[in-house]
Amino acid sequence: MGFETSPESPAPVRTVLNLVGGWIGKLGRIWVEGQITDLNRRGNSCYLTLRDPVANMSVRVVGSAAVFNNPAVVDGARVIIHAKPDFYMSRGSFSLSALEVRAVGVGELLARLERLKQLLYAEGLFRPERKRPLPFLPGKIGLICGRDSAAERDVLDNARRRWPAVAFEVETVAVQGNYAVGEVVEALRKFDADPTIDVIIITRGGGSLEDLLPFSDETMVRAVAGTMTPVVSAIGHEQDSPILDLVADLRASTPTDAAKKVVPDVREQLQLIRQLRDRGRRCVTGRVDRELTWLASVRSRPALADPVREVERKHEQILTMRDRARRALTHALDRSADQLSHTHARLTALSPAATLERGYAIVQRQDASVVRSAASVKPDEELVIRLPDGKIAVRRSTSGSLEDPMDPVGVPAP
Repeated sequence: MGFETSPESPAPVRTVLNLVGGWIGKLGRIWVEGQITDLNRRGNSCYLTLRDPVANMSVRVVGSAAVFNNPAVVDGARVIIHAKPDFYMSRGSFSLSALEVRAVGVGELLARLERLKQLLYAEGLFRPERKRPLPFLPGKIGLICGRDSAAERDVLDNARRRWPAVAFEVETVAVQGNYAVGEVVEALRKFDADPTIDVIIITRGGGSLEDLLPFSDETMVRAVAGTMTPVVSAIGHEQDSPILDLVADLRASTPTDAAKKVVPDVREQLQLIRQLRDRGRRCVTGRVDRELTWLASVRSRPALADPVREVERKHEQILTMRDRARRALTHALDRSADQLSHTHARLTALSPAATLERGYAIVQRQDASVVRSAASVKPDEELVIRLPDGKIAVRRSTSGSLEDPMDPVGVPAP
């Protein structure tokens, strides 16, 4: 139901307070969780402030001593209160009237943390591929820690002992209680916005489960997951494992371990450099020695050791091959000459001219065919008698005898 006012018709204070009290009264009885601070017992009454575990908010709680007669009700305890909202119109103040108080047990806290882990795991905030690698040697490290804490000294002393030139920027915050989450998140965002910060370390010493609850807070965990700068979680001891360890880019078991993982040891690096330098020198020396051995082996070969000798050997081979070729050619020519002489002698022995030299003659017709019988010669047929020194032309008479030659002088043999 709306309530209209104006400068001409303003509402009196009593009317406003009555309306506020009516609205608050409609809430009924509620369960509220928070952390007890400013606990004050006065006779049969008890007064305290119930702070929100995350936000910087609180509410006044009033109840009877019987309601708060519980050993768990102490400053800093985390409780659940069944209360009725009250608004005191005479003072214009709001408070809760406690009807029942229950301490938040460890089992309940662990169950809540487990549910939160499952939620964040389902969103992929714990995936290994989201983890960012740390630089080998960060230029400047942002350190978030408690004021004058042993964790701060452990990180600074061990880091500077390992690498004296390392630079730090320290933000001291509350590391437990109501203000821890807000201050840590604010320092985290400040470092993440600084481009000179290469790594952020969030650290504190050990403590109880309740003391370490801020580092399992959903707001802080999501803030760490959303940073662009790598974050190292170094909370408590080895057995402590807040949710921050799961979402951070690197988990260190202790503050000292964080310094060792973030900053390299200058002595170890110098020793590694010496080892690598010696190994490189051995590799280069071995390679040079192998090349020198190979070069000496190549130089010792005859072709390079005495190149003139190789030329002379080739020259001797050429002369030997030339003499061999000459002998082979001469032998071939001699053999061919002998064969030609033998062939000429056989040809001469078989030649008709040789037969004519022994006193024989060859009778041929005009077409150069040889007359082999007298019966084959026709009467008055012109014949040629071939002699060693020429030819004689004759004609056969009708009586069968040869007449005077047609050429008495004779025709020289061709």
